[in-house]
Amino acid sequence: VNLAEAIFDLGGVAINYMPVVSLIKEGDLIAGAVIRDGESGSEYQIKAQAVINATGVFSDGVRKMDEPDAASIIAASQGSHLVLPKAFLPGNSAVMVPNTPDGRVLFAVPWHDHVVVGTTDLGVDNITVEPVPMEEEIGFILTNAAKYLSKNPSRSDILSVYAGLRPLVKAGDGSSTAALSRDHTILISNSGLLTIAGGKWTTYRKMAQDAVDQAETMAGLEERPCRTEHFQIHGWTRQAIPEPSLGVYGADAPAIREIAIEEPALAEKFHPELPYIGAEVVWAVRSEMARTVEDVLARRTRALLLGARASIEAAPRVAELMARELKRDGDWQKQTVKEFTQVAKGYLPPA
Repeated sequence: VNLAEAIFDLGGVAINYMPVVSLIKEGDLIAGAVIRDGESGSEYQIKAQAVINATGVFSDGVRKMDEPDAASIIAASQGSHLVLPKAFLPGNSAVMVPNTPDGRVLFAVPWHDHVVVGTTDLGVDNITVEPVPMEEEIGFILTNAAKYLSKNPSRSDILSVYAGLRPLVKAGDGSSTAALSRDHTILISNSGLLTIAGGKWTTYRKMAQDAVDQAETMAGLEERPCRTEHFQIHGWTRQAIPEPSLGVYGADAPAIREIAIEEPALAEKFHPELPYIGAEVVWAVRSEMARTVEDVLARRTRALLLGARASIEAAPRVAELMARELKRDGDWQKQTVKEFTQVAKGYLPPA
């Protein structure tokens, strides 16, 4: 979110709920994209001198918009994680196990006054927006984590489970995703679609630099030196934030504090088991482009990851606060809560 806000700070534009539905070609070359408003259904044409496909595990879908017969390049690898109460790893130190029985790394990291334990590396063929941890992954993490945590975790201790898909680039026979490189790759189609794939979170800045540098050359644009290596993204501040729960907002924390002062009810937590207050919901709508309950509980805060059941219980209150800001009615509240609850069920700990 802070990266998206930094785009606005620099005079750029970032839009959510506006998927690309097709690519525009002039002659045989990519000249833009057709995008659809996810709320109104209206479509718009956006012309561009360069189009970059940076869609992670969904890269092949965009490539096939350009070339329907394009060979798939993505080998998705699922990594799953469990969230446990802080008592399982007291203190502020993390634990890393460099070699589990399957040769992977296991870690337990203090996070938002909880503990995240992971991960796995399981090749998957079905690429979805909401991957679900598999039973074998949960068992593997619990069994191995029990050897290193302060006490043995059981399924009843799990607050939330979640999975992500790594967008690895295929190589060789693809028999093991663990053996595939995490380096990024740039591909340019005959029509000029620039795809950047692979990579990882720790190299995202260099990925962006390489992609933009290549796009400048390809489109014949003025080539300028990259300035992002030491760039301070939105929210950067030297000042310490006194409230631990608002620390993640950095320079935006005073604005959220002011919302709570203006309306004291918003200074209260929206669920007793979650560390978030109502003012954060209002801020997410006003300043972070939150449009649904899922946006707030899964992407603007970490509520869903810290406690799936508590988040489901908090959803109606969050919807109420959002509806007031967005001028939505009761039917909208019911629908957004229903949609969030369906997603959140995939994060509930197994029975």
